[in-house]
Amino acid sequence: MKKIVVLGGGYGGVTTSKHLAKLFKKDKDVEIQLIDRNPYHTLLTELHEVAANRAPEDSVKIELKKIFQGQKVDVVLDSIDRIDFNAKQLHSANNTYKYDYLVIGTGCKPTFFGIPGAEEHSLTLWSYEDAVRLKDQVRRMFSEAAKETNAAKRKKMLSFIVVGAGFTGVELIGELAEFRDELCKEFFIDPSEVKLTVADMAPKILPILPDKLIEKAAKRLQKMNVDIVTSAKITGVKPSSVVLGDKELEADTIVWTAGVEGSELVGKLDVKQEGRKRIVTNDKLQSVDHENVYIVGDNIFYIPEGETRPVPQMVENAEQAAPVIAHNIHADVHNKPKKSYKPGFHGTMVCIGSRYGVANVGMPNKMFMVSGFLAMFFKHMINMYYLFTVCGFNKVWTYMMHEFFHVNNRRSFVGGHFSKRSPNFWLLPLRIFVGYKWLEEGIDKLPKILKDPNNIFLIPASTKAGDAVSAASEAAGAVTQTVDAQSAASAVESASTAVTALPVPDFIKSIVNWFMDIFFYTSDGGYTALATVFQFFMVFAEIGIGICLILGLFTAVSSAVTVGLGVMIWSSSMASTEMLWYMTAGVALIGGSGSMFGLDYYVLPWLKKQWKKIPLVRRWYLYTD
Repeated sequence: MKKIVVLGGGYGGVTTSKHLAKLFKKDKDVEIQLIDRNPYHTLLTELHEVAANRAPEDSVKIELKKIFQGQKVDVVLDSIDRIDFNAKQLHSANNTYKYDYLVIGTGCKPTFFGIPGAEEHSLTLWSYEDAVRLKDQVRRMFSEAAKETNAAKRKKMLSFIVVGAGFTGVELIGELAEFRDELCKEFFIDPSEVKLTVADMAPKILPILPDKLIEKAAKRLQKMNVDIVTSAKITGVKPSSVVLGDKELEADTIVWTAGVEGSELVGKLDVKQEGRKRIVTNDKLQSVDHENVYIVGDNIFYIPEGETRPVPQMVENAEQAAPVIAHNIHADVHNKPKKSYKPGFHGTMVCIGSRYGVANVGMPNKMFMVSGFLAMFFKHMINMYYLFTVCGFNKVWTYMMHEFFHVNNRRSFVGGHFSKRSPNFWLLPLRIFVGYKWLEEGIDKLPKILKDPNNIFLIPASTKAGDAVSAASEAAGAVTQTVDAQSAASAVESASTAVTALPVPDFIKSIVNWFMDIFFYTSDGGYTALATVFQFFMVFAEIGIGICLILGLFTAVSSAVTVGLGVMIWSSSMASTEMLWYMTAGVALIGGSGSMFGLDYYVLPWLKKQWKKIPLVRRWYLYTD
């Protein structure tokens, strides 16, 4: 039995474990174990949204056992404080874990560069708990300042300093600028009283981006009334101020985002380290001291061939390193050749508030600079791609809810256009009316198909029919019957009555005719047995849709079928203009209209619970929370 232990449930640890589970799926003699001190995976790149109240607290957490549901990964909750490389053991306060292969992905922690008071008097933004703590601190300052009469105290309460103008610092200060506007309105404070500052020792913000994007980012921050302090010699942090050389910036809230170093555990390990406690690896991402120990994510210190700098500490590095590590462990177990790590990064993105961003993206040898809406679009698409690889449809759906559909105060890159909500009971009359019309039409046709099943009147006659006059008569009769089904108007029994159908593009007509020739028409222009079955299906579908809409049962499906039937009838050149309102009403009713005074209120929650119990559904994350 071979045992692989992945230490750390961050981006690198989770992605590596997913790839290992896939590669060793059929190897019964291989055990994979993921150990983390938290029962959840934290989306570190989205912490600023929680800290500034744009997204709910649970939006940045994904349960580890949910991620690995039905997969060959044993999730263990524990905090490892020592690694014995010679004995191949991990030690916690109460347990010992053996391994044959170890993947270290414990990530980083904030570094304070030895600046006096920085660690003691600053908040950080490097964990879920940090984000919640910072949000509570900001809200508390506004709440207390609203009642404070001492001008000096009030000013410090309403001053916020972010030290560090890299990605984390700029994203946080941009979100705080939007949060400021919400809190000022809530606590009756003039926005001009609030002072937001981002300070950095570097000569410019976001130094790894091109100058053009840096300028755009700076202009956006200035437009949001954020003070930018660069080339600042930060010499100390006090309980209510940041010391910049011979002057101080006062604030009761100071957030440190100025840099990171290896985790506390990594710092204690007896392995070769460089660059703020990063573990030196070879091109296979093995520790240069232990060939059965692999390093993933921010802990990697590796300079690719032809480069002068080590791989960056960014999520894409973890995502690209993970499959290489998984492959190399699998190759070692099965005595196959290993791969070298050859990263090809596709750029960087930073959001400045919820509606604006800057990005330098593309291929490794060709980057493109984008900003504004397009940059935010890329950021969301990349986030959803990662979430899909980790937790499939389930987490992508949740992300979309948090970012687009349930967002407050228009804090989305698409504004509030998708998040407007109104009570569903206003749709009740429309739902019952559409249901009644479908039911009426189905019941009206039912005696006709029962009396003579071979009397096909819902499918137009074939153009191959021998008797042209008879064919024309049948076609006219079919049109009038269809109109009757669509609008519940008085039936048009005379074949000579003409009804103008909605226009259909020629290429759609040709497709529909080809389909009907195959399934519904015989070679001599008659109808096949399938045409009779189809007509039965259509009539009973109308009755079923009508009943479901009236009762509010499976309303979304019934509404979608309403739209689908409308499109089908239109494509067959048999739809009058009145079909347009059927389709429009169907679209309006899809979004949960059955949850108000309908059976969906009771049935859907029960079905949801039963659905989630199916192993395949949980394995592929085909459910919503």
